[in-house]
Amino acid sequence: MRAEETVRAVHAALPADGLFHEKEWRISPRPFPVEPELGEEIEKLGYRLVLFLRACEQLYRLSVKGRQPAWVAELLDRGKPPALVEYQREHGIAGDIPRVIRPDLVLTSTGFTIAEIDSVPGGIGLTAWLNRTYSSLGCQVLGGANGMLEGFSTILPGGDIVVSEEASTYRPEMAWLADVLNADFASKGHWRLLDAAPRKDWQNRIYRFFELFDLPNVPAAPEILQAVSERKISITPPIKPALEEKLWFALFWLKPLEEFWRRELGERAQAALRKVIPYTWLLDPEPLPRHAVLPRLEAHTWDEVARFSQKKRHFILKISGFSEHAWGSRGVSVASDLPQKDWQAELEDALRDFTHRPHILQDFHPGRLVEETYWLPGLAELRPMRGRVRLCPYYFIGENSVACGGALATICPDDKKLLHGMRDAILAPAGPGA
Repeated sequence: MRAEETVRAVHAALPADGLFHEKEWRISPRPFPVEPELGEEIEKLGYRLVLFLRACEQLYRLSVKGRQPAWVAELLDRGKPPALVEYQREHGIAGDIPRVIRPDLVLTSTGFTIAEIDSVPGGIGLTAWLNRTYSSLGCQVLGGANGMLEGFSTILPGGDIVVSEEASTYRPEMAWLADVLNADFASKGHWRLLDAAPRKDWQNRIYRFFELFDLPNVPAAPEILQAVSERKISITPPIKPALEEKLWFALFWLKPLEEFWRRELGERAQAALRKVIPYTWLLDPEPLPRHAVLPRLEAHTWDEVARFSQKKRHFILKISGFSEHAWGSRGVSVASDLPQKDWQAELEDALRDFTHRPHILQDFHPGRLVEETYWLPGLAELRPMRGRVRLCPYYFIGENSVACGGALATICPDDKKLLHGMRDAILAPAGPGA
């Protein structure tokens, strides 16, 4: 099939209600090609990230019990309602980690770096649809035509997919997912797409598509949490705000915790993750001893960092979590793009916010440039685009298995520093490349 025919066929296959509420994207004539070496690393990454998340869960619980530094749990609990903190410490949910995880990988000239790990990821239904659609047109995709559907049906073999009002943009893709699961995987169970209203007929499994900071706006939250506490239903991702903090990357690099990570991950996995987790600093305003400097910054105070020139500011500034500004590209600043006055103000604001909403500073790795083509309705022909790639593999975590169901490639125009699903981006499934 010619490229022009492919893009029109992809567009024609879109569900009547779309996949995102009032959003569209640029359509690619092919899956984004992932070279074999990169594909192998993505396959291995899933297992390593499961080890990492289990170690995060273990570190938090040991910190609570006083068997690891108490400041670890204290940091992770900042800004959280006390009742939610107590809930995540319940013994009955010890060891639970999200059953679907999506790392945001920025493809660089030497491989990739992990911008963050999303445990309440959008794009599950979209990527499943893309994989099926491009496969039906004769293309090869990572995970195969049904990898996303099989993965989701494994971690939730029937149950309720609960989508909050705040996440309503993603409701169409999850509606499509539930419909196809019920049509093609009915032997495994029955899936319902529900809003977050209270009800009496919950199934015994729930997939949570709402953020924990938004619980006050989720009417069904009290009864869901009560039912989970009473072991009447199970829920994934688990109700654990500590696991959804971005500051885990800062904890991963802290010298006092180095031995813990080595022991929990193993030397090989620790070394592999050190290559792809960007160096991250916790924006802690506590003064340093006279002889100390901030690691790798060679600065004694954050005030010195605030005076760094734009050429020295290869950083991303982020809210760590538990905030309406902590998802998507919200609450993220590219330090080198800010005028000196604005950079200083943002850094000072982040330091002042440490008690309630910790922030992190992260090494910025620019994505490598790629050349792709795209089409939109109304265009007479394909157009070229130079861009940078965010690759998002979806890992489905079973009791003793980790499977990559597919990967979503978001190719953003080369003048964009923050890579996300903007209207000007190409969205395509990832496929094996030469």
